[in-house]
Amino acid sequence: MPHYTENLLIKPVPPFSSSGETMVATPESTGFEYLTMRIRKILRGEKFSSETGGCELGLVVLGGRCSVESTVGSWFDFGNRAHVFDGLPTALYLPISTEFTVGAETDCEIALCFSRAEEKFPARLIKPGEVEVEVRGGANATRQINHILTPEFPAQRLLLVEVYTPSGNWSSYPPHKHDVHSPPEEVDLEEFYYYKIDRPEGYAIQRVYTPDGRIDQTLTVRDGELVLIPEGYHPVVAAHGYNVYYLNALAGSARSMAASDDPAYAWVRQSWTEQDPRVPLVTGVKGK
Repeated sequence: MPHYTENLLIKPVPPFSSSGETMVATPESTGFEYLTMRIRKILRGEKFSSETGGCELGLVVLGGRCSVESTVGSWFDFGNRAHVFDGLPTALYLPISTEFTVGAETDCEIALCFSRAEEKFPARLIKPGEVEVEVRGGANATRQINHILTPEFPAQRLLLVEVYTPSGNWSSYPPHKHDVHSPPEEVDLEEFYYYKIDRPEGYAIQRVYTPDGRIDQTLTVRDGELVLIPEGYHPVVAAHGYNVYYLNALAGSARSMAASDDPAYAWVRQSWTEQDPRVPLVTGVKGK
């Protein structure tokens, strides 16, 4: 694992105007080997151009509608929710060495999730109806997982999921880690958690810790903030009264989500007898 920043919480930077990048996390700023994330707001009618270079890209529409024209194809007027609590996601996968232009059909917010890659795979639009929704956990550790780029998806390294945690519930629990390459039980993945809270004053709490105590941080995370998971266990809890969303981008030693539980807390799984009826929090296609 390369040397990474000790500051695991990254706060958004408001753009100079009402559009622009609000979050940038790159290997240069984080010490990560593979992942980059950029969050961008775009006003209706605006465009911006970029390229994937030596990375594969998962573009997730957080809210609004956009179009993309690129050297590997064009996709027009996609995105089916006003914000992340309004419906299932639409995402676009673009391979390495692709030039692209994003145009906003409405005011929109997008997450640009990059992973370093060497192999080229076909571009593909992932529509809401193609997103597998999983209800995971039990009791007050029940949460919703939206699988966007799964290990089976044709890409080299990038994995993407959305997680919804209801008010007062725990998520990424029992605490798990994926920092050792020992397949099939566990693989070494670096990870971003990009947060949205359903009310602006809300927050989540995330702990990041390693078994040997080298990392032991407890973070208060608010809307629009990013947490880095270079290694170690990383459970989350949503403050009472607030539903919490996070977008996970992962990449690493294998195309797998294999992880291992903290043995001190693994027993909790056996105590679950039912799931929280509030979950799933988000279903179908709502926003237009």
